[in-house]
Amino acid sequence: MVLFFPIQQDIDCINSSGRILGKIKYDGYKDEYKFYPDSESVVLSDIEKSTIEERLLGLVSGKYSMSMQDDD
Repeated sequence: MVLFFPIQQDIDCINSSGRILGKIKYDGYKDEYKFYPDSESVVLSDIEKSTIEERLLGLVSGKYSMSMQDDD
């Protein structure tokens, strides 16, 4: 039996103006989700921060899921 674990799992985080704030990525080795800003110049509003934090917590708890991609 062979199991394949996709490694290309990202969620783009885009604000209401259409600007990409960054990505949520999954690290399978550490079994964690983390937000990576698009650039060092990105400044998040309090609402954007709380929305991203809620999404991260929801991914961990299973409330949300991340699409898996398998290139094989």
